[in-house]
Amino acid sequence: MSLRVLNPNAEVLNKSAALHMNINAAKGLQDVLKTNLGPKGTIKMLVGGAGDIKLTKDGNTLLKEMQIQNPTAIMIARTAVAQDDISGDGTTSTVIFIGELMKQSERYIDDGMHPRVLVDGFEVAKRATLQFLEKFKTPVVSGDEPDKEILKMVARTTLRTKLYEALADQLTDIVVNAVLCIRKPEEAIDLFMVEIMHMRHKFDVDTRLVEGLVLDHGSRHPDMKRRAENCYILTCNVSLEYDKSEINAGFFYSNAEQREAMVAAERRQVDERVKKIIELKDKVCSGNDSNLVVINQKGIDPPSLDLLARAGIIALRRAKRRNMERLVLACGGEAVNSVDDLTPDCLGWAGLVYEHILGEEKYTFVENVKNPHSCTILIKGPNDHTIAQIKDAVRDGLRAVKNTIEDEAVVLGAGAFEFAARKYLLNEVKKTVQGRAQLGVEAFADALLVVPKTLAENSGLDTQDEIVSLTGEHDRDNIVGINLQMGGPLDPQMEGIFDNYSVKRQVINSGPVIASQLLLVDEVIRAGRNMRKPN
Repeated sequence: MSLRVLNPNAEVLNKSAALHMNINAAKGLQDVLKTNLGPKGTIKMLVGGAGDIKLTKDGNTLLKEMQIQNPTAIMIARTAVAQDDISGDGTTSTVIFIGELMKQSERYIDDGMHPRVLVDGFEVAKRATLQFLEKFKTPVVSGDEPDKEILKMVARTTLRTKLYEALADQLTDIVVNAVLCIRKPEEAIDLFMVEIMHMRHKFDVDTRLVEGLVLDHGSRHPDMKRRAENCYILTCNVSLEYDKSEINAGFFYSNAEQREAMVAAERRQVDERVKKIIELKDKVCSGNDSNLVVINQKGIDPPSLDLLARAGIIALRRAKRRNMERLVLACGGEAVNSVDDLTPDCLGWAGLVYEHILGEEKYTFVENVKNPHSCTILIKGPNDHTIAQIKDAVRDGLRAVKNTIEDEAVVLGAGAFEFAARKYLLNEVKKTVQGRAQLGVEAFADALLVVPKTLAENSGLDTQDEIVSLTGEHDRDNIVGINLQMGGPLDPQMEGIFDNYSVKRQVINSGPVIASQLLLVDEVIRAGRNMRKPN
């Protein structure tokens, strides 16, 4: 009422209305996303304003592309997207965990309990669950050579939640080999050194890993070879075209000879640079069947291309800067910025360089390189939405493998952790909490079960049956997860179902924080000034 006096146009939601608006928004977002969870989850079709279609199971893509109007739902969506940015996965889990925390809280609040007491219980339960996660995780010894089988299991678990099984299993090897290719001991893994290139032809199962580089352009001269073996690679950032002077200058000549001399003088500087490259080719390629490939970041004009083509050199111009970094890592050698002191040590090596023409577009493949530290995942698919779906899945798979190597730990999947954590909270932690905050711990413990419940529901199993049967197994100290094919318990360790430790930790950290903030809102006022910064 006091606010009405200050601002008669204000819209206000009072205590219970504000709280129920927040709870309903969280539950609504949970209902939208929960059918996507797990390998048996369904697919959403997003249709844009121009009629463009996107098919996806990835929670991150959905939350970014959907137009969400409710302020509470926007807040939850931002948290989930931040989760994806930090750890690469767990978006859907975060949303449904927050939704379930709100749903469990609603039962107690409707019975007259104060939200603050629940929030205190959540805080205790969150700390206890994180401590339990430290004990529950399975260590992975990475050392110089990480355990490839564990990495494959983690990647497979992630990819199967995004794509159908046969394709996910094929991409598993590709993703693991790509990360191991770019990994250097004692250095952080830079996933930008994996180029993700797509070609719109053939089928999704033709996606492959190229240990080398695929460039999305070809040579610009008709007489240059389209395929060459045993190639020395010169990576350079040198202008091989005539640059106009920056000041206005005029030349005056009185006969044709003077004009010819002027044209020759103009070209002389560029031609000398090209001749130095040709001299280097003669030095390293004479007497053997090797070739020289020049990949230049700056331009090469037609007369220079012609000189290089006559000398039997393949030249590509205007390569992207990021590819120049990757080329050196893949082929060896070093990138040169001047042709004055070229030596054979500057050159990299590739066993095969060839051009592939697809419709209007040209692609250049640099393959069979020695000891590469950069590679390309070549995604193929018949249409754009298939390629986009595979691209999102590959990014998540790469992040999952990277997280496992950096965490040096994994967590048992298929809902095993959630059951074990719930048992620990109810049997151990709840006894140590005084007063009504125990109910907050209980609500948190029940909310944890939302992941296995949803997995069972999406697989067409009876949720109650599965929860009762698995709770019984955990009470007998058997750590098991849900068998999504047949129902009943299964041992995730034997089946190779592992989740990322950092993803689980992030979900448990961020879920209760947002839920607590939303529960403590007792008034929603739409009368604030414009919160954007003034121009």
